[in-house]
Amino acid sequence: MPLIKAFTGLRPAAGYVEAVAAPPYDVVSLQEAREMAVGQPWSFLHISRPEIDLPEGTDPYADEVYARGIDNLQSMREAGVLMRDEAPCFYLYRLQTAEHQQIGLVAATSVAAYESGRVCKHELTQPGKEDDRTRQIDSLNAQTGPVFLTCPESPEFSALAAKISGEEPTYDFSCDDGVRHSLWVINDVADISALDALFENMAHLYIADGHHRSAAAARVAAKRREARSDAKEGPEDYFLSVIFPENEVCILDYNRVVRDLNGLTVANLLSKLESDFSVSLSNAPVQPQKRGEFGLYVDGQWYRLQLSLDAIPQDPVERLDVSLLTNHLLSPILGIEDLRRDPRIGFVGGIRGTDGLEACVDSGEMAAAFALHPTAMAEVMAVADAGRLMPPKSTWFEPKLADGIVSYVID
Repeated sequence: MPLIKAFTGLRPAAGYVEAVAAPPYDVVSLQEAREMAVGQPWSFLHISRPEIDLPEGTDPYADEVYARGIDNLQSMREAGVLMRDEAPCFYLYRLQTAEHQQIGLVAATSVAAYESGRVCKHELTQPGKEDDRTRQIDSLNAQTGPVFLTCPESPEFSALAAKISGEEPTYDFSCDDGVRHSLWVINDVADISALDALFENMAHLYIADGHHRSAAAARVAAKRREARSDAKEGPEDYFLSVIFPENEVCILDYNRVVRDLNGLTVANLLSKLESDFSVSLSNAPVQPQKRGEFGLYVDGQWYRLQLSLDAIPQDPVERLDVSLLTNHLLSPILGIEDLRRDPRIGFVGGIRGTDGLEACVDSGEMAAAFALHPTAMAEVMAVADAGRLMPPKSTWFEPKLADGIVSYVID
């Protein structure tokens, strides 16, 4: 079974892409999704978050939610808003902001490669979210949210991408957040063959974002394989993905906020920190620039914390800044042991900046905030290569992929 393959994508018909494209289902709240979909009958949120079309208070995992998603997808296809390519294609997808650009390949990636570890993961999944995505894929007969994968830097891919992106894109539009999305349909037989061969020679792909979606796709594939009378490959044996070279991926910091100081005063906290950190006042927000450096915002004041380099281990997981903060501060001083379940800990994506951290504390919702240095893609890959898992909320990828630009039908 090849690592990736071309597929007949389901995508917006001419003139509809801006009306269809929507943020990923898991980066907007239910209320935000409702507000964004007002007056937007073709928004993909009606498929990825169909509970927005049901009365407030509806259980998001109720049968009628998945049924409404099926109806909404079918309605968009019948209305000609969504169309399916006639022949298998790859798709080139470019994301651009004022500061950053990345270009990757939309492809169907092998479930078998995921199951064998050739597609490497670095996070655990939450059972409830995995169950939801499994049911969503199985009921829609489609994978509508792409898994964000990375691959090793590839001059060959970059050269091919540059050639293809020199042509007029099929889609080219900007969203309200300022991100520009461009897509090229790759249906040239020679280009498809070249991409097949290029990726087949790669030892591994890495999941950057989309652990729940990939796990759910594997569960649907296993269920359908069991129901089949033969061992032939089926469309469900692949999952929708966008693959970016590692050198083009942008990871922002994923910061921490805490609800209380574990019974400590600010003075007590600062005193305890001095056993492992050098602590200094800062007249400006602290945006850490190196490993072992952290910003602390508490009681209206910023502090710079620097952990001794001698305290940083070589272990690929324990040396991560998210691990260092937990092991030297959150756990021993603030008593936060389980980042997945402790209600006293919260997480703020780097896209909100230090202003977002200050707002959490100044509002009184949180007692303190910690700014971290971003995890590097090389660190993510090192953890995955070692067969290890990263702490929760270790990476925040920007810009976000849009839902609805290309979906993968598995019927």
